[in-house]
Parts: sequence; C-alpha cells; structure tokens
Amino acid sequence: MASVIGLVLPFFGLIFLGYFVARITRQSLEALGWMNTFIIYVALPALFFNLLSRTPVEELTQWRFIVATTLSTYVVFALMFAIAIVRGGGNIAEATIQGLGAAYGNIGYMGPGLALLAFGQPAIVPVALIFCFDNTLHFIMAPMLMALAGGGQEPWLKVAFGVVRRVVTHPFIIATVVGVLGAIFEVRPPEPLQRLLDYLANAAAPCALFAMGVTLALRPLKRVPASLGFIVPIKLVAHPLIVWVMLGWAGTFPEVWVFAAVLQASLPSATNVFVIAQQYKVWVERASATVLLTTLCSVVTVTGVLYLMTNGLLPADPFP
Repeated sequence: MASVIGLVLPFFGLIFLGYFVARITRQSLEALGWMNTFIIYVALPALFFNLLSRTPVEELTQWRFIVATTLSTYVVFALMFAIAIVRGGGNIAEATIQGLGAAYGNIGYMGPGLALLAFGQPAIVPVALIFCFDNTLHFIMAPMLMALAGGGQEPWLKVAFGVVRRVVTHPFIIATVVGVLGAIFEVRPPEPLQRLLDYLANAAAPCALFAMGVTLALRPLKRVPASLGFIVPIKLVAHPLIVWVMLGWAGTFPEVWVFAAVLQASLPSATNVFVIAQQYKVWVERASATVLLTTLCSVVTVTGVLYLMTNGLLPADPFP
C-alpha cells in the first residue's frame, strides 16, 4: 500500500498545490488562460508525439481495444442519461450534462501523467487511443443532443460541421495523428528539436495537474445536487468495471493496456463537463459541483484501483 500511496501522493499533491496557491493568492480564473493554452496546445501534444512516434506500428491498430473502450464509455453515458431522463421528467439538455459527468473522464489533464507514473511508457498508446475516440464520442454526443433539446439554434448541417471541425483540429488528436505518421515512416526529429520536445513533454503532467487544482479552487462547491448520488458511483466505480469486463469480452490484450484503460475510466469528471454546461447554459453550478466532488472522491477510488492492479488483486482478464 505504501508504494501506491507514494505513487499517487505526488500526483494529487500537485492538484492540492494548485488548489492551495489559488486560495491564498488573489488571481481570477481568467489568469489561468495562458497556462491552459500552454498545456493544451504545446506540452501535452509534445508528450503524445514523443511517445507515439517511437511506438511500433502494429500496436496502433488494435481495433478491438478501441471498440471495447469507446463502447464502454457510451454505455456509461447512456446509463446516466436514462436515469436523468426518468428523474428529470424528460429534460434532454440536463440529462446530457449529467451523462457527460458520468462518462467524460479527465483523460486529458490527469490521464497521461498518471498512466505514465503507474505503468511507464507502454501505457501511452492505449491512453492516446482512448483519448482520441472518447473525445470524438463526446464531441458528437453533446452538440447533437443539445440540438435535439433545442439548446442550440443552429441548423443540423452546421452542427455536424462544427463537430467535425472540433475533432480534426483538437491539438491532442493532431499530435496523435502526427505521432502515428512518425511511427509509420520512422521519422526522428533533429537532436535540438527533440530536446525541445522532451522539455515540453516533461512539463505536461505537472502543469496540467497544478492548473486543475487552481480551477477547482476557483469554482467552489455551493451545493451538492441529488444527482451526484448516481454520477459519482457510476463514474468512479461502474465505468472502470464496465471497461474491464468489456475488454475481457473483446479479446486478449497486454496487461498494461487493460490496466491503463481501467485507470482512465476511473478518473473523475473532466473540467470540460463544466465548460460544455456553461456553453449551453444548462446545469452549470451542478456541473461544477460534479467535477469537484468526483475529483475529491477519486483520491480514494483511484488509489484503490491502483492498489488492486499493482498487487495482483485485479487480473488483466476477467474471463481467464
């Protein structure tokens, strides 16, 4: 257990430092803008390219893995969406945000850093695949359902174009595609450029976690909605369990891939859930509470998941 605590302590410690510093200084949330720009457009793309470009090509074509993990995320979204529809009297817009709260994990800021700490470089390929296809799913579901709910006034063709544009222009996805092309054609950057990429990649996880702590501090918890009684256990317990079972059903994968996928599924709700809620002016305060509370609870649940995996208590294959 001490080794697992030693693993997660620096990780959650960086989030706490961001939270603490934001509490004792007088800075607005907008002051975090350039830090987020650096993380999203520079540091994390450099990390993804660095690791994917050195990966054997055959590891990048695991379609069964992609189907199993993406379908798991959709099942979790659909489950929470259905619960919210029943409880909310058919309110599609609110149900969409609640579904995202249960299915959209923090696989951008928290995912790569924690997976690398826990499992090393072999974990970056499954992490990148999950990121690309899960984000594509969320980028499609949110505007489509909001348009259906009347939360967006744009025509369907424009909504579809916006979805495609968001997918193909996302910095992480672009970096993943470039990294895959680098692996296929065995492209290696010149030494000075590679050194710059290494500096940026090494900064990705610490900056992302610190920024996340700041964001949590500046969006305080004002009230706890009853829906969190469903969202928290579905996100932090049901989601990783469904991914684990789905991967066992889909085929045989390397242990690191299975554990990396389960770890990604166990992460708390992404800050993008709040961003989407704010964009459509639906469930905004409660979306903020969802991000904060799932993050706090994940200190316990993520530690527990890592303990099970690193101590041989969770087999890679649920159907040996």
